[in-house]
Amino acid sequence: MEHVDYIIVGAGYAGVFFAHQLIKEKKSFKIFYDENISASQISAGVCNPVILKRFNTFWKSQQQIDYLNVIFKEIEAYTSKNYLIDENVVRIFHNDSEKVQWTKNSQKEDLRSYLNPDFIKLVSVENSFGAGKVNQSCRIDVSSFFTDILNYLEDNNYLIKEKFDHQLIDTANNSYKNFTFKNLIFCEGIASNTNPFFSNVPIQPNKGHCLKVKLNKVPDSYIIKKKHFLFNLQNDDYYYGGTYDRFDKTNNINDESVEELKSGLQEIYKNDFEIQDINVAFRATVADRRPILGRHQKYQNFYIFNGLGARGVYNGSYFSKVLFDFIENNLNLESEIDVKRFY
Repeated sequence: MEHVDYIIVGAGYAGVFFAHQLIKEKKSFKIFYDENISASQISAGVCNPVILKRFNTFWKSQQQIDYLNVIFKEIEAYTSKNYLIDENVVRIFHNDSEKVQWTKNSQKEDLRSYLNPDFIKLVSVENSFGAGKVNQSCRIDVSSFFTDILNYLEDNNYLIKEKFDHQLIDTANNSYKNFTFKNLIFCEGIASNTNPFFSNVPIQPNKGHCLKVKLNKVPDSYIIKKKHFLFNLQNDDYYYGGTYDRFDKTNNINDESVEELKSGLQEIYKNDFEIQDINVAFRATVADRRPILGRHQKYQNFYIFNGLGARGVYNGSYFSKVLFDFIENNLNLESEIDVKRFY
């Protein structure tokens, strides 16, 4: 038997950011990854402090922005790469009343550092009413981030590429197969619904489609948003997405969602484009829009880290430190994120 401080189940944003905390603090661990493509791995990776439908912000937005730069500098220490891309979100306005609302909100104390009051005009896409720029927004290089992190974990004997079987946990001896562990962290996304230890936690699958498209005219160098996000991946390949569907629970590509994306792109981009790839995955969302962290009621060394929703980079990075400090340093969890709110 090999003893480790932690076993992590799942290698999306929650799992890999928590693994980073363990690497930083020199804890021993194993992380189980079933090699299925997660919602994290096909996500846009946009780090945006503004809810672009209503031009307001969210809980702990500035703390999450500030910590984002810290954690990616720490990760750069062992991957030799910083995955933050300094590219701002710009929101195309639908009408003049949205511009008025943007200006009004930009004067509010909690929004003035995010909503740039000076409107811009984009050159390559339709924006009759102009666009507003979100200060302090950026994105990460999602593909490189997961490729490099998973390779690092595998090269350093942290990663186990197999599906985790809950039925093989020996709760009496804190063991799983050939490992004994001090703590067990479930970072499973929507698979949490079949976890016998946390099946009562109301994770809601939200299906998302996104496209990789080839454009024949280069858009402005921003993360462009009207109905969906558009930005450059590399060369003339672009990301466009994603959709939100709480009802379709199949893994199949939904033609209506693809048409929604094509229509949304055609609305702002009047040139030819070619769809290179269609990706589908399920985000793990929660009705109260707060991530889920905390300890199992009975098994005091079993924990959950889930419900990151559409803000996986922000929530995963910031709350990985919160969970680590809760476990290792006995810091309290705020009631808004504590799994106990569902007990």
